[in-house]
Amino acid sequence: MQIENTFLKVSNLSKSYKADAPPVFEGIDFEIERGEFVCIIGHSGCGKTTILNVLAGLEEATSGDAIMLGKRIQGPGLERGVVFQGHALMPWMTVLQNVAFAVKSKYPDWSKEQISDHSKKYLAMVGLVNAETKKPSELSGGMKQRVGIARAFAIEPKMLLLDEPFGALDALTRGVIQDELLKICKETEQTVFMITHDVDEAILLSDKIMLMSNGPNARIAEIVVNTLPKGRKRANLHHDPMYYPMRNHLVDFLVNRSKDLQVKGANGELDGYKPVIVLPGVGSPVTQ
Repeated sequence: MQIENTFLKVSNLSKSYKADAPPVFEGIDFEIERGEFVCIIGHSGCGKTTILNVLAGLEEATSGDAIMLGKRIQGPGLERGVVFQGHALMPWMTVLQNVAFAVKSKYPDWSKEQISDHSKKYLAMVGLVNAETKKPSELSGGMKQRVGIARAFAIEPKMLLLDEPFGALDALTRGVIQDELLKICKETEQTVFMITHDVDEAILLSDKIMLMSNGPNARIAEIVVNTLPKGRKRANLHHDPMYYPMRNHLVDFLVNRSKDLQVKGANGELDGYKPVIVLPGVGSPVTQ
């Protein structure tokens, strides 16, 4: 297996919860390079969160491999940071203490001053300098999610795993945090794997968008390369001539082709299927 030049390689990953039931997903193959921001989109029930949990080491696949930097992922590790749909903050701790707790786990030999300074650095990145002494109950939903993001970044993971972290937020708050996330990823060259149901969010944030067919028997059907230039802004994204071809392609897949592929997968017509690489509006798809 050629893995030495690949940051993350997932090969033939499958997951079944019952022996007599069809797999939630099967034959999952993809690679992520260092510094890439990858989004995965698909209907509920296709196994997106399960794939993320496998990458986080929180769940085991039934078969297949997930290999990061040449090592098979087995159990959680501080080289992978996770931001869940809920903020998952400890309610009895302040904002600063929540972040510092994670930093201390990563750097147990650091002094209290080092841990505090490091934690404050990442709270500043998400605009929470003035909220360090507040408890989670005193924060808005958007602020809580910012703390979760700061905590994940503060342990300086090699890969950041995001499970729809902005799904419960209002549009304005979501936009502000998206901007913060883009800024931090640019500064840190962070590698990111993110689940989203929001097509526009995927276009704004990602370098590649992986599209899953419906479950059960779900697969990654297409890997869409984001051809919009870097430095994308929410305010003018829709003015780019490549925006609508890409958005239309993603929506068309979710509405129509994801269902067709589910039927083919259930009938065993997709054995050996590899994801198709797509450059919307640029040229014809090319089989990987």
